[in-house]
Amino acid sequence: MAKIAFDPGITERFSGRIRRIINEDGSFNVRRVGGRLRDAGYFLYFMNLSWPAFLVQVPLIYLGIELLFAVAYYLVGVENLQGAPRNSALQGFTSAFFFSIQTFTTVGYGHIAPNSFLASSVAAVEAMSGILSLAVATGLIFARFSRPTACLAFSENMVVAPFQGGQALMFRVANRRPNVLLELEARILMMTVENVDGELKRRYAALSLERPNVYFLPLVWTVVHPINEDSPLWGRTEEDLRRLQAEFMVLIKSFDDTFSQTVHARRSYIADELRWNMRFAPSFRADAEGEMELDLARLNDQLEA
Repeated sequence: MAKIAFDPGITERFSGRIRRIINEDGSFNVRRVGGRLRDAGYFLYFMNLSWPAFLVQVPLIYLGIELLFAVAYYLVGVENLQGAPRNSALQGFTSAFFFSIQTFTTVGYGHIAPNSFLASSVAAVEAMSGILSLAVATGLIFARFSRPTACLAFSENMVVAPFQGGQALMFRVANRRPNVLLELEARILMMTVENVDGELKRRYAALSLERPNVYFLPLVWTVVHPINEDSPLWGRTEEDLRRLQAEFMVLIKSFDDTFSQTVHARRSYIADELRWNMRFAPSFRADAEGEMELDLARLNDQLEA
């Protein structure tokens, strides 16, 4: 039987040139097309949104629903809304819009009320929509707050620096949050693109680490891959890695002491993000009172090796 090549789940077949497999924010550089509407995964979409995007999109959705019902009230006739000012078309629509907000949020100030079967029917549908929407939004916010995630700061670059009489590939990682991370484990996978019988194929190689585990992460962890004769990087130059479209995929696994759950973080470095013959500068120091001070802004500071 032919030997099956190692594939971490990103396939061997390759055509053309892509930016990278894993983006800097940890997301995969994959766009899905041809799916069905029920495959969209709206809950996952809102769970994975950044907080600024979430706090913008959710109010916009609420506003869109309220505008939709305001149009319905306007088409039914503003005269069917008792107490609604309607001296002009604009004033009538404004009255319908603010009544829509009151109905959707179940506030009901009382100075406007439906006085026909159609208007009451629209109000009933909107009231139910408001209750369900509020429940969905509450669940999303609770789920986002309660979900354990790793918020790790990675150095912007990898460096190839002197190490124990030779060289080593290094990057740094630190915890952005004040919570305690325990039993951290790091893995690095190098991906290259090679021409095999006229066909471009991805090749993967796991890089051995000088220290693949640490117990705690209160400061900075410099992850080191020694470049020795057993390393896939042995004899490789900067030009070689660019030609091979090399990408170094990093996976960090740790235990979050606050949530008592395992969390993950990932990112990748491409060949252009490697700095050769550089080393990382110290990013923490002891203050006058003997307390350690970590400066996350200096995580990527480098000095000539």
